[in-house]
Amino acid sequence: MRNPRPIIQLLVFALVLAGVFLVGGHAEGWCPFGGVEGLYTYVREGALPCSLSVSNFYVLGGLLLATLLLRRAFCGYLCPLGAIGEAGHALGRRLGLRALTPGARLDRGLRWIKYPLLIVLLVLTYRAGELIFRGFDPCYALISRHGEDITVWAYVSLGALAVGSLWVRVPFCRWLCPLAAVINAFSRFGATRIWRDRATCIDCGRCARACPTGIPVDRRDQVYDADCYGCFDCVRACPVAGPAALGWSPVGTRRRWPQAILVGLLVLLIGSAVGAIYLAPQPSFVALHGELPSDPATLELTVGDLTCRGRANLLVYFLERDDLYALEGPWRLEAWPAPESGRIRLAYDAARATPDELRHAITEPYFDPIDGFWRHSPFYLAD
Repeated sequence: MRNPRPIIQLLVFALVLAGVFLVGGHAEGWCPFGGVEGLYTYVREGALPCSLSVSNFYVLGGLLLATLLLRRAFCGYLCPLGAIGEAGHALGRRLGLRALTPGARLDRGLRWIKYPLLIVLLVLTYRAGELIFRGFDPCYALISRHGEDITVWAYVSLGALAVGSLWVRVPFCRWLCPLAAVINAFSRFGATRIWRDRATCIDCGRCARACPTGIPVDRRDQVYDADCYGCFDCVRACPVAGPAALGWSPVGTRRRWPQAILVGLLVLLIGSAVGAIYLAPQPSFVALHGELPSDPATLELTVGDLTCRGRANLLVYFLERDDLYALEGPWRLEAWPAPESGRIRLAYDAARATPDELRHAITEPYFDPIDGFWRHSPFYLAD
């Protein structure tokens, strides 16, 4: 049985790098962990930390739904860090390096590290209003385009992941990944699982040795473990011919389902989440000034240098100015900050303000009477 996973992992890895370095895409907006980091701030304040967008929530939602059906299949097929971990381990075997397998007790202890790590990261992110993990995130070392905000520690963590994987299979994914801490809470209730038939099993232990996350498949009748990737490595390693000793299917059935169904469902769910980003785009920053009429006019603009939540707050500052370019009437700002330039939608009372007045409020210098100096607007209209 041919293993499609390495091909899928390679394609996804190449797609991520092409999107970042060739197309120049905003890669952080597609990271599901960004949805975890920004959820509390968005619910509480109506805004997201810098570099995140509502697209993070869409991808996170698709991932969690996939997890409820397929357990941690995302990690085993689509995560670029998982691909690096598994490719590194395969390279280590080709180089003749001895694989290191921690004992069961040590392994169980190491698996708990990611949970307090997740809590610390979320608390620090909320307090700082920015992505604290970015400075140490091995994934960010891949998708950052190596700009000014990348730190040497991100490269160090990516290098440590790659080097450590030569000896230990997917150590980051098993023990340190904060997103895995979130996924595991849902994966335990997955609707599918690996099953073992004791009547045909010959107890050779090959399935357990093949498992990338160290699950003792040979001692389970049903693999409900949260760390199960649905990777089929254990099924593929089983030497039993004829009636299957191992299989994958929905909970409550023993009919062996092919791996193609898992792959198809995973692609459908994540692909649907990506499609929803374009079909139902939502702002990552919202501000309201006064009470709008029932049928407000709207103005959509592309604003240069609207790169993050901090810049969106500065834009509000210019819209609330009280000088020659002060705006009459209420308005509502919806913003989609992004690298270099972002999009905004302004709803306003057409009887009290014009589109040109809105544009001037955004771009013209403003004399701050409190601090006593001119504030030049960093914004420009890219329309």
